Amino acid sequence: MTAAAPPVAVVTGASSGIGAATARHLAATGHHVVLTARREDRITALAAELTEAGHRATAYALDVTDRSAVDAFAASLDRCDVLVNNAGGALGADPVATGDPEDWRRMYEVNVIGTLHMTQALLPALTASGAGTVVVVSSTAGHAAYEGGAGYVAAKHGARVLAETLRLEIVGTPVRVIEVAPGMVKTEGFAMTRFRGDTERAAKVYEGVPDPLTADDVADTITWAVTRPPHVNVDLLVVRPRAQASNHKVHREL
Repeated sequence: MTAAAPPVAVVTGASSGIGAATARHLAATGHHVVLTARREDRITALAAELTEAGHRATAYALDVTDRSAVDAFAASLDRCDVLVNNAGGALGADPVATGDPEDWRRMYEVNVIGTLHMTQALLPALTASGAGTVVVVSSTAGHAAYEGGAGYVAAKHGARVLAETLRLEIVGTPVRVIEVAPGMVKTEGFAMTRFRGDTERAAKVYEGVPDPLTADDVADTITWAVTRPPHVNVDLLVVRPRAQASNHKVHREL
């Protein structure tokens, strides 16, 4: 008797941080993970790691802001059961008065338009699966504003509303929409990218914070939501470290 094919989970931004951790967690639950990111060397190495561990993994270099490339990627898949829209990130921490419009544009393109491209391209396959799941990894920035973060806040609000609206529009189809909104997560790249390699500024974000979230913490949360029975839709999960009560209220041991 031929064994059933494993469910296929596409993870964007899988080259590091939350994306890479989510790929590891989903692979461990039996998904065939398809790793996408611009950094081909990173996802190729991760796919090899997962394969050597006995899991199923495929790497596919992809820029989610390139619609023709996204469409070609979608056409290459035989099936898709889960889409984790994780690609995103922040650039700069300038006030509205002096923020760089190019930073705002890039954040919107990746966090919102990239999510739109992937969701539109894979929604037919997700529907055809009979039990599809779309995950949008937003942020607590998508739920409350803070000074110096308007560009990122605006982009993550866009991602949040995309998820909310999609859920309304496709109700009655066999696809659920899950939003996971992490708070303070210490990964190897987020703050460094935001502050363009300024290690001192990046370190100050987490200075004195006992036990900020890790990428594994968020990946575990995403995987828990994805692996609920298909009729269970976890609309929204806000996950913060215990030391963070809100975007503005963080306990620091200094």
